[in-house]
Amino acid sequence: MSATDHCQACGACCAHFRVSFYWGESDAHPGGSVPQHLTIPITPYHSAMRGTERAPARCVALDGHIGRRVGCTIYPLRSTTCREFEMGTPECDKARAAHGLAPLDAGVPA
Repeated sequence: MSATDHCQACGACCAHFRVSFYWGESDAHPGGSVPQHLTIPITPYHSAMRGTERAPARCVALDGHIGRRVGCTIYPLRSTTCREFEMGTPECDKARAAHGLAPLDAGVPA
C-alpha cells in the first residue's frame, strides 16, 4: 500500500494536530495557495487551518471518516505543514493512537 493509500484511509493527523503555518502561505498574499477563508490567525505571523485551533481538532478541509476513508478538499493548495508531514513517523503514530488506530510500523494496514 502506498503512502497516499495509507493517508487516504487514515486522516488522523488532520484531526489531532494544530495545522499552523506562516501567514504568507494563504491565498491573500502573492504566491500563497491556502484558501484564507479556511484559516484563522493564531499569532501575528502564523495562521492555522480552521478547526485545528481547538480541541478536539479537525481540519475544516478534511472530508470523510477517520480510519476508513478521507480526503483533503484543498489537497493541491495545502500548506507546507501538511506537505511535510510524514507517514509512519512518531507524530503519525501519536495521531493514529489518539483515534484508536494501530501504528503503521506495526505492519497493520491503515
